[in-house]
Amino acid sequence: MKFKAFLTEHGVNLLERRFLPALDKMGKICHLFLTRDHAIFLHNLLNGDGVQCIAQFRKEALFDDYRISSQNEDRIAFAIDVSLLLRAVRSSVSICTEFGNGPSANRLQIKLVKKLPLNCTQPMPFLTFETKGYKSAVIQDVPISKPLSRAQVLELQTALELAQDIPQTLVQVPDSNQLQNFVERMKQVGDLLNVSISKYGDLHVQISTTLITLGAEFRKLLVIGEQAEAPSDDRNQSAQTRSERAISRGDAQRVQVSVKHFSRSFHCHLAKPDCTFYGIAPHGSCLTVIFQFFIPGTHQTDKSISLHCRLPVLDPGSS
Repeated sequence: MKFKAFLTEHGVNLLERRFLPALDKMGKICHLFLTRDHAIFLHNLLNGDGVQCIAQFRKEALFDDYRISSQNEDRIAFAIDVSLLLRAVRSSVSICTEFGNGPSANRLQIKLVKKLPLNCTQPMPFLTFETKGYKSAVIQDVPISKPLSRAQVLELQTALELAQDIPQTLVQVPDSNQLQNFVERMKQVGDLLNVSISKYGDLHVQISTTLITLGAEFRKLLVIGEQAEAPSDDRNQSAQTRSERAISRGDAQRVQVSVKHFSRSFHCHLAKPDCTFYGIAPHGSCLTVIFQFFIPGTHQTDKSISLHCRLPVLDPGSS
């Protein structure tokens, strides 16, 4: 199997300043899945433990002169330490900035190699970054796992396809800082968070203990997908009553998630998304957070980039 490409300046900026810092906060190890058309970073898709996070890029968003080949339909996947990857990218960018000049300036090549480390008898796989300056080249090797087998790649591909299911109703939270501040305060109260989302555009979060109940409601949010008109007699009801009635009518779903998991999803804002949407998957299987990115200078979705999280539910939920 072979992989070689040049990171573009735009690709370096996306990885170094936005996505790798976010992914590093989500977890130490992730899978990097390379195909003919995409590069995909995957957290927790195979073990199913904790928050799943998926960042997908079309090859043109990151790379130039992208070449990949393998006996597994040109698909290559391996595990990698995100912090080491981020360090290598930052170091390479620093070298490019300091020493790069001439026609090959800022050309950062990335490729898969096998090398024999010191005191080892077997060659090991690495993701290598090569920074070519005017008179010299600097090489940095990031250790990776043994590339996944055909069966493991198929398992990863299947998990990825399952994780692409979009909830039937999504609500946009315009001020994620307000929601984040509230959830951070909730962490001091308890461990379990009840989240309900209605077709009316209401997001309700609540935490309860034997001593105290805290909740927050975000109303009349932008709805994408299935939506409904809120009954007029709900206006004078409490937030909890409105939520219960919407669930009983089949106009809302509710799930219970870990407060820590919900809080961790906010790390994805380091990737600087333009919009954030929340939704509950069919049958309450997970809480999904989708981050939308615009083409710079427009309000058009950048379809070359996608990022979303799936939070495991601790209760089957009600629908």
